[in-house]
Amino acid sequence: MPITASDWAALNPTNAVAPGSLVSAATIAPVSFLTVLSGNTAVATITPPVNHTHMLALVFAGTAGVVATGNIAIAVASVVGQAMLLIYNPTTGKYTPAG
Repeated sequence: MPITASDWAALNPTNAVAPGSLVSAATIAPVSFLTVLSGNTAVATITPPVNHTHMLALVFAGTAGVVATGNIAIAVASVVGQAMLLIYNPTTGKYTPAG
């Protein structure tokens, strides 16, 4: 079954925010789905860009990863250049790495 034009538009909005880049830090505040992080500091807390369930993709330029000391449920090491998907659960207030 093909995807209808209205469904496709919902998945690919024309007003989507361009990918951003941040310096890796203990706390980050991404503003788009895809964020490239430079540096080697592990991320412990992510300031949610919205208050409902969502997913973020982080691409690490270094080997920092995420740690479970803030609002991240499970610590995961990063792989340079590989996207890490994190799903936000507003009930727990935590991000869970996918996979």
